Amino acid sequence: MAEQEILLGINIDHFVTVRQARYKDYESTYGNQVEPDPVAFAHECECAGADSITVHQREDKRHIQPEDVRRLRASIKIPLNLEMAATDSMLEFALSVKPDYACIVPENRQEVTTEGGLNLLEGKESVGKVVKSLSEAGVVVSLFIDPKADQIEMAAELGVPVIELHTGSYANAYYSDGRAPEYERLKTGALLGHDLGLVINAGHGINYENILEVRTLPHLNELNIGHTIVSRALFTGVPEAVREMRRLANGG
Repeated sequence: MAEQEILLGINIDHFVTVRQARYKDYESTYGNQVEPDPVAFAHECECAGADSITVHQREDKRHIQPEDVRRLRASIKIPLNLEMAATDSMLEFALSVKPDYACIVPENRQEVTTEGGLNLLEGKESVGKVVKSLSEAGVVVSLFIDPKADQIEMAAELGVPVIELHTGSYANAYYSDGRAPEYERLKTGALLGHDLGLVINAGHGINYENILEVRTLPHLNELNIGHTIVSRALFTGVPEAVREMRRLANGG
């Protein structure tokens, strides 16, 4: 029996950072001189074989803008995954857009990119409220968590069908002695999540080198990858950057 193909979700936040560096104060997010257009980038990824597009709509709107999310929702044919904080304002926005998937993530105004997973033990009430509302609206909800048993067990208790394991600590330790124990933490977390009936996704810091080991984690359904694909596309173009990552994710 053939192994299940690992899906590739592409996070386009860092692509949008290029536009914001020049045009963050413009009224429009595309058209005329405003470039590059994240929707055009998403279409390139889609045509090259991406399985979903991920965007993190931050409350401070540092990169992705609400107009970007709405345009993506209306135009791409593959699923849209909205990363969001567990706040009332972001819940209201998500319910207005109704993405295919929503991944609840922690949000720190001082960080450059999301660092670390949710603390579900402390945030059970606020996260649970968002999970319930989105699920009732037909949105498939996942939780971005560290590979810790108590967090994974709480995710199952909250009733989400999917967890996304935070691979950032592993990626940061990849060139050190900490690599092996961080991989084992992810492996143990994936096995536990699967045993609890959860679909296992993973993401953060995955690149064209460490993907060769990440892909061996058990029960992987989807990898969400962004920065490294945007970086590689500067040299190879978007289609090749996406196709190469798909090949590597699935043993090519």
